[in-house]
Amino acid sequence: MPERFLLQILRNLVARGILSSTRGVDGGYSLERAPEDISLLEVIEAIDGPMVCGLPVGNGLPEVSHARLRQVLREVTEQTRRQLAAITLAQLLPAPREQPLR
Repeated sequence: MPERFLLQILRNLVARGILSSTRGVDGGYSLERAPEDISLLEVIEAIDGPMVCGLPVGNGLPEVSHARLRQVLREVTEQTRRQLAAITLAQLLPAPREQPLR
């Protein structure tokens, strides 16, 4: 992945309040909020922009069919948004390793 592309993604994540950046020798990126408070939808939309229903041009498609297709795709998009919003980064991270008792 080109460095410029990666830096743009990181800048978008910072701008949306998902990451914070620190300059300098010990600098880098870290989560701005707890992983439990960041949804997968937020991350995707910070990188790709708003998730909206897109409808390809339906040349020759009757208007009633075109309207129904538009409605169905809108419903699919909203269901997908709800599902992605319900998934947090915390759910995607590996479980913390248990420390052995001493």
